[in-house]
Amino acid sequence: MTGSEKPNRPPLDLDLLRAVVMVADCGSFTTAATRLHSTQSTISQKVRRLEELVGHQLLTRGHRDVHPTAAGEILLIHARHLLAVSEQLREALAGEAGATVRLGVPEDFVRDKTIPALAGFKRQHPGVRLEVTSGLSRDLLASFDRGELDLILIKQRRASRAANACRPERVQWIDSAEHPCWQQDPIPLVTFPLRGLYRDDMIAAIEAMGRSWRISFTSTSLTGIQEAVASGLGISLLPPRAVKAAHRVLGTGQGFASVEGFEIAIYQRAAADAMVKELAALLEEIVERETR
Repeated sequence: MTGSEKPNRPPLDLDLLRAVVMVADCGSFTTAATRLHSTQSTISQKVRRLEELVGHQLLTRGHRDVHPTAAGEILLIHARHLLAVSEQLREALAGEAGATVRLGVPEDFVRDKTIPALAGFKRQHPGVRLEVTSGLSRDLLASFDRGELDLILIKQRRASRAANACRPERVQWIDSAEHPCWQQDPIPLVTFPLRGLYRDDMIAAIEAMGRSWRISFTSTSLTGIQEAVASGLGISLLPPRAVKAAHRVLGTGQGFASVEGFEIAIYQRAAADAMVKELAALLEEIVERETR
């Protein structure tokens, strides 16, 4: 072998990649084995085999769950892409090209208006496989960039990134109707995690009021945020569609100025097929109604 030649390494088995991805997603070998209809020992063997092939430890066991190593994080990015391409190829060879639409939407859009609309779309196109993922906007955008989603509806700061369509997003300060805490000092805040939308803006707005603050509750779940506010754990910032009867909207009367600068954005690929474009148009209609 000359200095310019690369060693003849065996190709990475998709089955091994699938095992590592599933363990990382589940945080558990046992749960991954159940979802893959296998045994824990078999999944462990597949992970060890892949680690031997790539020459790096990919997963590390914690006290309660399993986490990817730095090398594992790199492998997961490419493994997810390879598995997605493999699935697309399988469908193409089966004559199902374009029959799957992978949609990502935030949790506050998984509700009474959006879900019936998506169900109606599915009834109109029974041959289309509609796969809907709900999550934080930043995670959905990352999945879209990795090629794991075909279409996403997310919330972002205005003009932060060019989208196929966007509409201004209004947000409101909310407190508990039964156990208000906006007068507490420091004022308790209920927020999404670090880098989550609204969090930094909430803090900046409170400081601009000359008020001190503390983080009282953090959750990735919209339901968790809503319940924490309703129970009196703190105030938060949410769009009107996420405000519940157990909440009280705060305004200038309580010294809370409106917070601007957000938008709802829709992303699809330039080469999107007809089904993706039709669903994107439906999402635009939903957003139009929500932001009137």
